[in-house]
Order: sequence, then structure tokens, then C-alpha cells
Amino acid sequence: MADWNDPQSTRTGFGSPASLNGEVLGAGTLDQGLRRHMLAIYNYMASGVLLSGVVALLFARSGAVLQIMGTPLGWVIQLAPLGFILAMSFGLNRMQTSTLQMLFWAFATAMGLSLSLVFLIYTGGSIAVAFFSAAAAFGGLSLYGYTTGRDLSGMGTFMVMGLIGLIVASLLNLWLKSPGLYWATSVIGVLIFAGLTAYDTQRLKEQYHYVAGTDMAGKAVVMGALSLYLDFINMFLYLLRFLGDRR
Repeated sequence: MADWNDPQSTRTGFGSPASLNGEVLGAGTLDQGLRRHMLAIYNYMASGVLLSGVVALLFARSGAVLQIMGTPLGWVIQLAPLGFILAMSFGLNRMQTSTLQMLFWAFATAMGLSLSLVFLIYTGGSIAVAFFSAAAAFGGLSLYGYTTGRDLSGMGTFMVMGLIGLIVASLLNLWLKSPGLYWATSVIGVLIFAGLTAYDTQRLKEQYHYVAGTDMAGKAVVMGALSLYLDFINMFLYLLRFLGDRR
């Protein structure tokens, strides 16, 4: 569930270096603009996580999830977030920013429906522990990605390759049902999305210099929020797998 990352998120560069009305932006303007740009990404990401959490809790408490999951409609709910990710990624250049924003909120809602099972499987206390642990780790790793002078592109490529292997191993374990492989993928999943958090933050920071002052700036905010949302949610889910107490 939710073991996806944006297929377009590893591509940098939307256009030419930052300029406005044909003039290259100065360092001071870039610094102020970068802070606003990253803050907008974090605000979208946090709002999306909040929306997903509220929807998941309400849906779980309604009791409808027990009746729907396992039915064809349940499969639609589980797969809908992936559909929104693909639509946003491959339709990025053709969509208006407002359309992309609406799809992001629809994605966050669909993720909430998909995540509602978490409240039925794990205790509330363990969910809170995993959530705040993921939040603390995400904050530290994102800060590192934003401030470090080290180029993390090589690590990002390695993490993406590891993510592919993780998905294959998780699918394989649906058949093997190996407890050892289950715990191994949980630990590896946390490490992979921890690395992707730092990498994606640095990538989004560098990407700003190509989108500032262009029509792609608003779209970059939404897609950046989507990338960080996926990093956080997946880190939370993998932490929950070995920290969570089942009901």
C-alpha cells in the first residue's frame, strides 16, 4: 500500500535559469523567492498529509471500510492514488496549475481512503508513535537536504534503484509470506525513503533556479509537494510495520 514514488520526480530542470521579464534574478531575490517556494511546497505537503489523515480516520470510524475493502470498489480505492500520481506526472505539461492543484487534493483524499485500514489494524498509540517518529526524521532529513553542500544526486539514483528492488521484494513476499523478508523490507523501506527525503529536498531546491519567474513555478510547487508527501507517508508506513502494535 502506497509504495510509490513520483516517476517524474527524479527529473530536474523545467526550463532556463531563473529570470523575470528577460532579466536574470539577483542573488537576494533568488534567496527570498527560494524560501517562499520551499515554504509553499511544505505547506501543500503538510496540508495534504492532514487531509489524508482526517479522511482516513473518518472513513475508518464510519465502519464502511470493513464492508468495502476486499470488494471491487475496495481495489479501486487502493489503486486510485497511483492513478492520480500517473495522471499528474504524465499530464504535467498539458495541465493548468489549477488542474494540478485539484488533482493533488483529490490524490490526498484518495490516499486517506486507502490509509483508513491503518486505523483498523494498529492501535492508536502505535500509530501516533510511528507518525511523530516519521515527522521528526522527515524534518531532520529535509533540513539536511536543504542545507548540505554535498551533491546527493548519486545517492538519489541509488535510492530509486533500491525502491524498485523493494517493490519487487514486497510483491514476492505476497506469495512467500516470509516474516524475515517482511521485517527486512520494512527496515530497508525506512532507509530508502529517508534517503529520498534528503535527495528530493535538495532536488527541489535546485529546481527553483529553473522555474522561478516562469509558468512552471506553480506546477513545480504541487509536484514538489507530491514528492515529499510520498516520501513522508511511505516512511511512516514502513516505520509502522515494525513499531506498530496490532489490535
